Amino acid sequence: MSDLSLKTAQTIAEATLKTARDKSFKPLSVVVYDARGALKALLSEDGTSLKRAEIAMGKAYGALSLGVGSRALHKMATDRPYFVAAATHAVGGQLVPVPGGVLIKDSQGQILGAVGVSGDTSDNDEIAAAGGIEAAGLVFDAGA
Repeated sequence: MSDLSLKTAQTIAEATLKTARDKSFKPLSVVVYDARGALKALLSEDGTSLKRAEIAMGKAYGALSLGVGSRALHKMATDRPYFVAAATHAVGGQLVPVPGGVLIKDSQGQILGAVGVSGDTSDNDEIAAAGGIEAAGLVFDAGA
């Protein structure tokens, strides 16, 4: 398992917010986990609502827990709601099955961690996360 350094996690988080500002998105919270599920970075912009960071955490942790981007989890929730309900329970409730939870991969496709974003539409949250991951020279997998 490759490591996701603190410096890389900070780069991803800051670039995610820069992407959001460049696109005039609403204020966001962004979270970055490494492949083992350890919290590496969490930033919330001024003006985010109270629980945005926790929602971002659920998007990223859910993606990491099931090994697919949260866009795929959204499809699973639609197609197999009982499975996603059970999986949510299995991961301690920390699974938010809507876009905005994006896997971080290296060029060989190995999962290095996940980014979760919340604050704008789910699609815009995902766009911001993808921008942050690309800015760090890594590959994003939104589960599309």
